[in-house]
Amino acid sequence: MPSEKSQSASVSALDRFCRQILCAIDTDDASTDAATRAMMHGSTHGVDSHGIRLLAHYVKAFNGGRLNKNPMLKIRQVRPGTLVLEADNAQGAVATFAAVDHASKTAKETGIAAVSIQNTSHFGPAGAFAKAGADAGMITMVFGNSDSFVRLFDGAEPFHGTNPISVAVPSGQHNPWLLDMATSSVPFNRVELHRSLGRNLPSDVASDHTGTATTDPFATEMLAPLGGADFGFKGAALGGVADIFSAVLSGMKVSPDIAPMAGPNFRQAREMGAFVIVIDPAAFIAASLVQAGMIHYLTQLRGSKPRAGQQVMAPGDREWATAEQRRKDGIPLDPITVSNFTELSETYNVPAPWADDR
Repeated sequence: MPSEKSQSASVSALDRFCRQILCAIDTDDASTDAATRAMMHGSTHGVDSHGIRLLAHYVKAFNGGRLNKNPMLKIRQVRPGTLVLEADNAQGAVATFAAVDHASKTAKETGIAAVSIQNTSHFGPAGAFAKAGADAGMITMVFGNSDSFVRLFDGAEPFHGTNPISVAVPSGQHNPWLLDMATSSVPFNRVELHRSLGRNLPSDVASDHTGTATTDPFATEMLAPLGGADFGFKGAALGGVADIFSAVLSGMKVSPDIAPMAGPNFRQAREMGAFVIVIDPAAFIAASLVQAGMIHYLTQLRGSKPRAGQQVMAPGDREWATAEQRRKDGIPLDPITVSNFTELSETYNVPAPWADDR
């Protein structure tokens, strides 16, 4: 195993390791591909909390029976632009990539299409799916929810999940405009990452068991809504938006009713929902005008005067820069992920991903 200072592996080696492990536990091809794509999007673009560190969790959920290793997805069209996807307790990325694909095809005919996803599960980085729609030329919005871990504004108990929202817009350039955000101040996987790295959390993003702010990841019992002490009502409301779209419109469980992601029960499905909206920009004005408008907007944005020593960036710019660097230098692995991968490597007789980098 590499030394503590060199705990990293190449993008290709990590992609291969994830696929080999998922194949070793007999997940079907679609589940292996979708879960790996989503995790690698996270880790490649610097969203480490929702990247390959989730592999060990997914293995536990597949082997425990929470996730269906061979799901039979069913899509039902309700009205010309609305569909319902029954995910059959698939790993969340399987269902969400499929929903984006179906919505994109439908939107070419209807202009706007939406897919409500039933009986899905944790899908990882929401931006992976929004970007997939944007790469297909569509404006794409993705909503998800999760089990309660975020207090309400002035609340002292968990209520919403981290409930992500992602929006991606084709930019007329190689990469889209991409918003990918939790509606909590940070995602809970960021707390786990800080525990692994032995680092304190930023101020005003997490709370102890009384709802009091703490920077100690080990004392964290709940997260603060986006906006913190003064403006957390905004994040709490956005968490509600994600819950309404992903759970109420799918007939699935709202955050307080979802079984904890961390278990201990890995046998029972979590009955989660998600929601995808896809818009064909050419359904409004000519595609060439939309493209010219986005290029003009982003040129103006990136050319806006920055504060001293800073750089103005569009949503997604930081991720594109991180991805370029990591494709060149590799992806860093936190100590818990290294430990989990070592165990997976030994259990399933799959070479550790850093073995390729020696």
